[in-house]
Amino acid sequence: MSQSIFSWRTGSCEVFMLTEHQGPGNPDILLDADHALVQKYIPGGNFISGVNVFLVREGKRIVLFDTGFGRQIFDSMKTLGIEREEVSAVLITHLHGDHFMGLERDGKALFPAADVLLSEKERDSGISAPPGGPGKSAAAVLAPYGGRVKTFTPGTLTKAEPLLPGIGAIAAYGHTAGHTVYLIESAGEKLLITGDMIHAGAIQFPAPDISVSFDTDPGAARVSRREILAWAAAGGIPLGGMHLAYPALGTVRAENGGYHFTPAG
Repeated sequence: MSQSIFSWRTGSCEVFMLTEHQGPGNPDILLDADHALVQKYIPGGNFISGVNVFLVREGKRIVLFDTGFGRQIFDSMKTLGIEREEVSAVLITHLHGDHFMGLERDGKALFPAADVLLSEKERDSGISAPPGGPGKSAAAVLAPYGGRVKTFTPGTLTKAEPLLPGIGAIAAYGHTAGHTVYLIESAGEKLLITGDMIHAGAIQFPAPDISVSFDTDPGAARVSRREILAWAAAGGIPLGGMHLAYPALGTVRAENGGYHFTPAG
């Protein structure tokens, strides 16, 4: 696979990380980051950040987690032999532009057979807001899907809200009001799709109390990050993130009050 695609397996599910962008991150987004910590984990402020989505294929069922801006991912899907029309559901972590703008173009749904699922709280809080930059509102992007936009209330780490067979939703509020992570379960194996829980993995894994300027509620984001990382580490549950550096999938273990991330592969 090229550096735009990374493949993984969770039980009977094929999981593909599709990246639209990998490049230098901006250390100015870090909040309350002690200078010594920055120098220790990202000397000179240098770290790699991505814009990623995840695609799950199980038999004929194809589910997409976020859409990015809708650029490179369509080429990557074609590389995998997957057409947009085959996607049956798109699960949105939150309504920032780099996570859902790829749903629509020129007033038309880019995934014409798909339901779009997102948390009710996120829909209600972000529907009229600009998508994190120049562009259409969330309402305009979602409009072509009409009644195929479906909302839910996310569950908890111990009781995910079931959405589709083998896929549940977990509340991870703080980055946005309704930010959601998704749990994939198949044949006794699990994978967490963590959305924007972490932006700068090089420093936020070992120092998870550091939030970023994009977080609507940095304190709540910190709590969510701590809880999810602790749960993943204790259960040996792999995770993938939308802004992690390639391959954007791996495992975490508790270490010195924070966490060590080991990339897959």
